[in-house]
Amino acid sequence: MVDDAKPGLSRRGLFGLAGAGVVGAGIGFGVDRVLTPETSTSGAAAVYPFFGEHQAGIVTPAQDRLHFAAFDVSNISRDELKELLEDWSYAANRMTAGQSAGEFGPADGPYDSPPDDTGEALDLPPSGLTITFGFGPSLFDDRFGLASKRPAALIDLPHFPGDALVDALVGGDLCIQACSDDPQIAVHAIRNLSRIAFGRATLRWSQLGFGRTSSTTRAQVTPRNLFGFKDGTANMRAEDTAIVDAEVWVDGDDWMAGGSYLVSRKIRMTIETWDRTSLREQERVIGRNKGEGAPLSGGAEFSEPDFAITGRGDEPLIDTESHVRLAHPTTNNGATMLRRGYNFVDGNDDLGRLNAGLFFICFQRDPREQFVPIQLSLARNDAMNEYVRHVGSGIFAVPPGATATRPIGAGLFS
Repeated sequence: MVDDAKPGLSRRGLFGLAGAGVVGAGIGFGVDRVLTPETSTSGAAAVYPFFGEHQAGIVTPAQDRLHFAAFDVSNISRDELKELLEDWSYAANRMTAGQSAGEFGPADGPYDSPPDDTGEALDLPPSGLTITFGFGPSLFDDRFGLASKRPAALIDLPHFPGDALVDALVGGDLCIQACSDDPQIAVHAIRNLSRIAFGRATLRWSQLGFGRTSSTTRAQVTPRNLFGFKDGTANMRAEDTAIVDAEVWVDGDDWMAGGSYLVSRKIRMTIETWDRTSLREQERVIGRNKGEGAPLSGGAEFSEPDFAITGRGDEPLIDTESHVRLAHPTTNNGATMLRRGYNFVDGNDDLGRLNAGLFFICFQRDPREQFVPIQLSLARNDAMNEYVRHVGSGIFAVPPGATATRPIGAGLFS
């Protein structure tokens, strides 16, 4: 049950949601502001609690829909930033449990003020909503006294060969990843968290995604990307706990212990060119057959690729410039990542071409040892580069999970 005896948001959080007319006396973040639903994974009513050792939305079974948003923090104080994260934690905990973002909801409260929830999720089940927060490198400048808290692994990503990054699609002080099996639920989460941030943080860029392009548990079948190929066959799974512990979660005793690092890349696919490419060439570029997703060296989908097998003219069956070979751990000194990407279609561009592709998301313990070397390998040699270009990018430190008494990112301020 939600304890609604007192308003849970700060004064500024309430102002963002509903206007000054309903602002009361906010209270500190604590047990009396939260609910602790039990985990349920049954259909549309699936609930993944916001509180936990790690943030949800990482090894959680990948949902079908995404709304990702990056924010720039306004000219506010350190205390106001801390308060924003408290307010976001309060609202995220409610929404992931299927509740409204604020105390009153979309249809109650002071009648002459805007509702404290936008209402598009009213009567809808939580649909497996997860809300995951992260902090970009730019948050650790001299504005909030956090420079000494910047982790060494939170690097500024290098410029990779072939990058065609658009400034408006890069970076951000903060990020929120909202995933759900209902797109309206994911959009509702970002919309209300943006309202709560009013006057404290502004939206820098956002991305809607559909049709997950990876599986994070063994119960999920391998999905397909917009090139029509199975995507993420070799992804690590939540059941591989030893691998996840070693490759996803940060260890140590600082504020990031139990957290992870998120890298996002918006990858535009040149759909029209790909669609005119022969099946033989498509399979050579990927390194797998298009039907079952088996490696071209033989076997079934989950057979380990054999890069030594040769065919006609002693040429390797899996091309040396194929995506599968260049992304494989054996090509990258064992480096691997947890992938959690989504397809996107943003309509057509000004030339009438489909503006579509992959919104790539990965989680790892250290991007310096995982994402960067893998992406360098791909950017330099991947045959797929003829058909894609990277237009957006972000890197964020994803702190450990919140608790009933510690909001997200509390370790930054201790």
